[in-house]
Amino acid sequence: MSYSGGRNELQPRQIEAAPRIPPAALEEVRGRRILAVCIDFFAVAALSAFLFAGLFFLSFGMSIFMLPPIFPLTAFLYNGLTVSGWRLATPGMYLMDLEMRSMSTGAPVTFLTAAVHAVLFYVTTLLPPLLLVSLLTSDKRCLHDIAADVIVLRRSAPPNA
Repeated sequence: MSYSGGRNELQPRQIEAAPRIPPAALEEVRGRRILAVCIDFFAVAALSAFLFAGLFFLSFGMSIFMLPPIFPLTAFLYNGLTVSGWRLATPGMYLMDLEMRSMSTGAPVTFLTAAVHAVLFYVTTLLPPLLLVSLLTSDKRCLHDIAADVIVLRRSAPPNA
């Protein structure tokens, strides 16, 4: 709601989502994102297992109680470093032909924004119905995308566009 100016009444303001984004950039984004998350989950799990085993053996088992947070830390760094890198995507997103951009400026996302987006994603997965927000938004953004002010787009237009 916004103030209408000269009158003493409130007028609802129409908010349109990203009018400058071509529809072809959003085609098949939801399905591709699901596959990309699966690929990235396995990549983070493999990296975490490798780090866990390496640090466990290097410390002769003394760090066993300090190592459980290795998965969230790995996911945080994995997402932050890859999405803020030159490909603008995690390896899973890159394989699915996706990239992440800032919603407000269209610029590449910073490390901090990408890492916060990852944290918000993992928090959102604790309540799966929150992921259904993507079905209600015209630009196919999930709740964690809206909170982090990012959008996931196709890198290239589909062949039939």
